[in-house]
Amino acid sequence: MPKIVRTLYDVAYDAICHLIEDDGFAMASHVALSILLAVFPFLIFGTTLANFLGADQFSSTAVHLIFDTWPEAIAKPVADQVLQVLTIPRGGLLTVSVLAAAYFASNGVEALRISLNRAYRVQETRPWYFTRLASLGYVLIAVIIFAAISILLVAVPLALDYARQWFPLFADTLEIVFSWRIYGTLFVLTVGLLVVHLWLPAGRRRVYDVIPGVLLTLLFWLAGALIFAFYLATFANYTATYAGLASVMVVLIFLYMVGVIFIIGAEINAALMKFRVRAIFARNFLSGQGSKLSKTDKIPDIGRR
Repeated sequence: MPKIVRTLYDVAYDAICHLIEDDGFAMASHVALSILLAVFPFLIFGTTLANFLGADQFSSTAVHLIFDTWPEAIAKPVADQVLQVLTIPRGGLLTVSVLAAAYFASNGVEALRISLNRAYRVQETRPWYFTRLASLGYVLIAVIIFAAISILLVAVPLALDYARQWFPLFADTLEIVFSWRIYGTLFVLTVGLLVVHLWLPAGRRRVYDVIPGVLLTLLFWLAGALIFAFYLATFANYTATYAGLASVMVVLIFLYMVGVIFIIGAEINAALMKFRVRAIFARNFLSGQGSKLSKTDKIPDIGRR
C-alpha cells in the first residue's frame, strides 16, 4: 500500500477512534441542543440591535442565511415560527430580556468551543470569564455582519436600477449574480467555519491546518442534508411518534447530524496535524524527493490515548 494512502487511512482511523473515546457523539447532542436553544435568543438580540443600527431587514436576512442551507422540509416550520417571534415589538436595546437573549445565544458558541477543544486535543487555559466574553463578542460580530448584509440587500436593488439605465447590456447578468443568495450563504458559512476553527478553541492553528476539515464539513453537510431530506420524504413519520413535537424533534435530529459532522471535521484536522500529512505530501508530491520520510515525519503508531 502506498505510504500516502496508508497515512490517510491512519488519519481517518485516528479521527474516528478519538471521536468515540472523547464522547464525540454526546458532544454532538450538546451542540445540537445548544444551537437550537441559541437560535431564537440570537435572532431576538440581533433584531433589536440591528433596528438600533438602522438595519430593518435584519430578521429576514438572518433567517435566510441560517436556514437556506437546510432542507426545506426542516427549515420552513422553524423559519415561520422565528419570523412570527421577531415581529413581536420589544423595548429598548438594554433591557433585561434582550441582554438575557445575548447570554443564551452565547451558550451555542460555548458548546462549539468545548467540542472543538476536545476534537483538537487541547486543554482550555483561558479564564471562564474571558471565554464567555469572547463568545458574547462572536455573537455581537455575527449580528453586525448580518446587519451589514441586510443593508447591502436593500442597496443592491437600487444599484441594479442604475445598472439597467447605464449598462443595459449587463443588467441581466448583474441581476443573476446578485440573485445567487445561496452562494452568499455558503460564503458566509465557509468564512464562519474558518473563523471558528482558527480562533474559538484554545491553541493556535494556521489557515491551511483547518481548511481540510472545513471543506469536508461542507461536503458532508451537503450530502447529509440531501440524504436526510430524502429520508423524511420517503420513510420517516415522526408525527406518529412525537405528535405535536414532531417538527422540533426533526430539527434536533438534523442538528445532531450537523454537530457530528462538525466535530468530525475538527477531528480530521487534528489527525492530519498529528501525522504531519502536509509535510509528507509536500515531500512526496511537491518537492520530487521521493517517498522517503525524515525521522521527524515518521508515522507514529496508533494506540488508545
